[in-house]
This record gives sequence, C-alpha cells and structure tokens, in this order.
Amino acid sequence: MNQISPLSYIHPEAVLGDNNVIGPFCYIDRNTVIGDNNILQNSVTINYGARIGNGNEIFPGASLSTKPQDLKFKGEDTTCVIGDNNSIRENVTISRGTASKGTTKVGNNNLLMENMHVAHDCVLGNNLIIGNSTKFAGEVVVDDFAIISATCLIHQFCHIGGFVMFQGGSRTSQDIPPYILAGKEPIRYAGINKIGLRRRGYTVEQIDMIHEAYRLLYSKGILAEGIEEIKNHLPLTPEIQYIIDFVSSSQRGIIR
Repeated sequence: MNQISPLSYIHPEAVLGDNNVIGPFCYIDRNTVIGDNNILQNSVTINYGARIGNGNEIFPGASLSTKPQDLKFKGEDTTCVIGDNNSIRENVTISRGTASKGTTKVGNNNLLMENMHVAHDCVLGNNLIIGNSTKFAGEVVVDDFAIISATCLIHQFCHIGGFVMFQGGSRTSQDIPPYILAGKEPIRYAGINKIGLRRRGYTVEQIDMIHEAYRLLYSKGILAEGIEEIKNHLPLTPEIQYIIDFVSSSQRGIIR
C-alpha cells in the first residue's frame, strides 16, 4: 500500500507501483510511471515523461523530468528514465530528452548530491557519485563507477570514462578517459585512480598495466600512434581494450 500525504497532488493518469511514500507538497504530473518502494520526501516534483524504477529516495526540492533548457525543444514527447536505488538529494534537477535522443537516462545505485543538474539527453551509468552543484550540459555520457566532485562543469557532448576521479571545481570541454585522476587548471591527466581501483578489486598487476597504457598513450603527440604503441606492447585485456575503444571513439578529444 502506498502512503500518500493528503497535501500532495498526483495526476489521475500517473501510474504508481506499491509501497511508495509520497510526502507533503509533492507534485506528480500525468504521463509518469513510478515503481515500488520509492520515498519522495516533501516538495518533490515529478514532471511529464518521468519513468522511475524501484527503491529510490528523492529529497526535498528535487525536480525530475523537467522541460529541457534547449531552445531547439519544440514540445516533442520525450522521457526521463531513472533506474533503481538512487539517492537524489535536495534541489537536484534532471531534464527529459529532446528530439536528439528522446530520453535522459540515469542508471542504478547513484548518489546525486544537492543542487546538481543533469541536462537533456544525458546518459548516466551505475554506481556514480556526483558532487554538490556539479552541472552536466546536454548529451553528456558518464560510465559506471565514476566520481565527479563538487562544483564541476561538464560541456555538452562530453564522455567521462568509468572509475574516473574528477577534481572538485574543475571544468572540461573534452572527454575524460577511464581509470584516471583528472584535475588542476586547466584540467589534465593527473595519474591513475589507484585508490579507487583498489577499492573496486583491481589487482596491482591490472593497475600497473593501466598505468603503462597511459604512459604509452601520452608518449606520442598523435593519439593514434599512442594507441598503436599500446597494441604493440600490452595484452588486450578488457581494461586495455576499454581504454583503446574510448580514445578511438572520442569525438571531442581527450584531456592530456
């Protein structure tokens, strides 16, 4: 049975699962679907097009599936899809998609801290930690297990690799390849995220091989030559292949 405050508003066409808690002054629009075991604290807004999974906790002032802040948006029927077991803290805003991709996606087991923003058509993976007041512009992609610290600015279309540690107060208009520390001003490669990788069960041998891959990659002025060096000197383990694929497919170029 859902526990719904009489001070909240739920549109008759909204679809709610079971065992949800809807606090006072919440607003749930039409064309929304909410799964089971979610907690919406007071003053949460669930806008048109939201698709919310199970076990999420959404804190006061959050607004999900908001109208995109994109002048090209012409009212097309788009969605914002949020997975399971996310903690979405106070005043977080997540826009729904545009005609470009049609949806904004947030995966599972993420912590989105207070006042951060996810713009239209972003794709956020799983097990992310996103710090207070960090802002993602449109169509940013973030792979699993990345940590983005507070007050960071991410340019539209950027891709942030998995297991990255991104320094607080930084900004980027280029892609951040996986497994690294990214920081300083202007932002640049600052080594391997050794502590994060150890915490996730990576062995010393795996970490050393990742470090060697980046040494080879950055030893060349042209990234394509660095990729060839990696292929020639290192076994193509899943970690090394991930680095190669990420760099090879980068549209904005990677930080140096």
